[in-house]
Amino acid sequence: MVEAYWNIGRLIVKFQGGKDSAEYGTSLLEELSTKLTKDYGAGFDKTNLRRMRKFYLIYKNRDTLCHELSWSHYRALLKIKNSQAREFYVEECIKSGWSVRELSRQINSFYFERLLASKDKESVIDNMLSSNADLNLQEVIKDPYILEFLGINKFEKLYEKDLEKQLINHLQ
Repeated sequence: MVEAYWNIGRLIVKFQGGKDSAEYGTSLLEELSTKLTKDYGAGFDKTNLRRMRKFYLIYKNRDTLCHELSWSHYRALLKIKNSQAREFYVEECIKSGWSVRELSRQINSFYFERLLASKDKESVIDNMLSSNADLNLQEVIKDPYILEFLGINKFEKLYEKDLEKQLINHLQ
């Protein structure tokens, strides 16, 4: 399926003249959606066709596709704008055998960003791998903020409770 969707994305880009999107006013995706749905059944709505196009644009070289990952894995990876982060998650997913649910959890908990921001990278990795990862996930900072005025950079681990404590101390 991954290879089939990559080929569909390639053909869409080809029909668009090699551009990232069709010219204004053309209804290429609507027409293609109608034809593919008629010929092959469900799963070819405009949203999925846009995903397939994006998939091809991100992975233009078919040989770079990983056979260990499913289309659902790639759908989760398509949401990541940073190409370095996306490649990191691909490698980790293959190395650790992550399910789609685990991959999504790691993406949503900003594992890549936490790893980059942390001085103690091994601790962050151990925390992620531990069986208590779901419990500790509640304490991990979920959204990146720049709060240098708090002196957060002195912490080796970045947890929400540490941020909260520093904010209260700064306000007092």
